[in-house]
Amino acid sequence: MPEPDPDRPEHPEEHGYDPVGPRPREAMSPTGQGGAMDLALQEAESVEGIEKVTGSGPGGPGPRERARSLWSDAWHQLRRNPVFILSALLILFLVVIAIWPQLIASGDPLQCDLSKSQQGSAPGHPFGYDTQGCDVYTRTVYGARASITVGVCATLGAALLGSLLGGLAGFFGGWGDALLSRVADIFFGIPVVLGGLVFLSVVTSTTVWPVVGFIVLLGWPQIARIARGSVITAKQNDYVQAARALGAGNGRMLLRHVAPNAIAPVIVVATIALGTYIALEATLSFLGVGLRPPTVSWGIDISNAATQIRNAPHMLLYPAGALSLTVLAFIMLGDAVRDALDPKLR
Repeated sequence: MPEPDPDRPEHPEEHGYDPVGPRPREAMSPTGQGGAMDLALQEAESVEGIEKVTGSGPGGPGPRERARSLWSDAWHQLRRNPVFILSALLILFLVVIAIWPQLIASGDPLQCDLSKSQQGSAPGHPFGYDTQGCDVYTRTVYGARASITVGVCATLGAALLGSLLGGLAGFFGGWGDALLSRVADIFFGIPVVLGGLVFLSVVTSTTVWPVVGFIVLLGWPQIARIARGSVITAKQNDYVQAARALGAGNGRMLLRHVAPNAIAPVIVVATIALGTYIALEATLSFLGVGLRPPTVSWGIDISNAATQIRNAPHMLLYPAGALSLTVLAFIMLGDAVRDALDPKLR
């Protein structure tokens, strides 16, 4: 007669013990014979290990394995890109001195002394003086305000107008899309510099807004074409078709599903175009049809120094260097953002 099992209760039904049910997993051990029980145990341990690592068990995905969105993934990559960090810090510095130039320049950019005309570096005036005897360092610092203002305002205006027109044309199509394409082709055929000479030569204002308006007028077709193509691609995705099948209206689909997934190329193009618009403002000011005195601008200072480049090269070196550095910073920022938002470039 077999001896009683001490771990087994005398009356199983009183203790809720199922004599034919499976024992707890910790009480089970491999037999070492390679049979079905050993195979089942190995599979169970493998599944349990995968659930612990990926967090895909009954509790749902763990915080470390949650899928990142396009924007969070792009920010994750940008934080590790030295080009982005360097260009962002430089742009932040330029924006700060454009808003508060008094932080690093205590002089007046319009205060000049003809007795110091074209003199070189002096104590308290590290960049020397220009033809009118004005401090080149102070004018270089204050010149950032006009250039940054024109670049940012023109980029915002062109991006908003181009995104609105291009997005609507790409989403609805039809005759509106065809009309926008033909109008954009007309603006693409206008030479930028020649158009600026014609348009701005009749403007007498000395503020930045005529230049901003001209750049927006010729800059929106590029943004519109990018937005149109991006919206056409986004509206063909399955989630947009599913939203349409569920009865979502055009406004909801455009704002909630299409626009958030089509805005990335517009941001990239607008960021790169910002540096181009700053260079365009300096070009128009150099030609005498952009910003005009008494506005302080890098393009005006470069134009005044061009005829004296042999006698006083410092008059040209510093404002031209500041302009080149600013344009380079925005182009580098745009390239870094493009690499982060385009999965094909990773």
